[in-house]
Amino acid sequence: MFDLTNKVAIITGASRGIGQAIAAAYAQAGAALVLTSRKLENVGPVAEAIRAAAGRAIALAAHAGDEAAAEIVVQAALAEFGRVDILVNNAAANPHFGPLLTAEASHWDKIFEVNVKGYFFMIKAATPAMQSQGGGKIINVASTAGINPGPQMGVYSTSKAAVLMLTKALAIELAPANIQVNALAPGFVKTRFSAALWTNPVLSRGLEKLTPAGRMAEPEELTGAALYLASDASSFTTGSVLVVDGGITLGALPLG
Repeated sequence: MFDLTNKVAIITGASRGIGQAIAAAYAQAGAALVLTSRKLENVGPVAEAIRAAAGRAIALAAHAGDEAAAEIVVQAALAEFGRVDILVNNAAANPHFGPLLTAEASHWDKIFEVNVKGYFFMIKAATPAMQSQGGGKIINVASTAGINPGPQMGVYSTSKAAVLMLTKALAIELAPANIQVNALAPGFVKTRFSAALWTNPVLSRGLEKLTPAGRMAEPEELTGAALYLASDASSFTTGSVLVVDGGITLGALPLG
């Protein structure tokens, strides 16, 4: 049920962190991969490593908030592999860290351009191929910050809340086409993207204390959920938000 043999997956933001970990897991499950990042030199080595392990992968440079780039990525997938079965929207931006009212218009524009409009553009570009094939899987990497606001991340949290609603709205619209649309909502994951949190001793200790698991996640700990949402195992799961957070959204008081 979790086999991705003969499936083709597009993963945005695949040069490192969660995107890179999902790419490795999908390749191991048999999928052919189209991996994107803003800079080719960042994502190229990820594709090379997959090919070196006898997998199939190509790398493309694509700005996640560019509608024309989204169409180019999908057409490249079709030209190289002949189909698109899975789309993982993972690319994200967060140029503002601090009190919400210190955010500038440019911060809002950039964050929503990549985190929300970029997801929509990729889905819009990929959906026709999925419809013609009789179905597909769309996985939007959101965040628990879209459920409960993250510290010093008000604009980012608002964008991730928008991703959750985008997921639910499209799940309804695309269900008749046998396209499942779900969101993966990680808690705090130790990646370069979240370095502002885990490199700050005060914030890091506070987050660990509020997380029942007592630590941040490693990117590889998201891959099981991502594989489930991409595979036939989730054929009747759509519009869901799969939270992988070590329990932090439970709101439990620290035990000690």
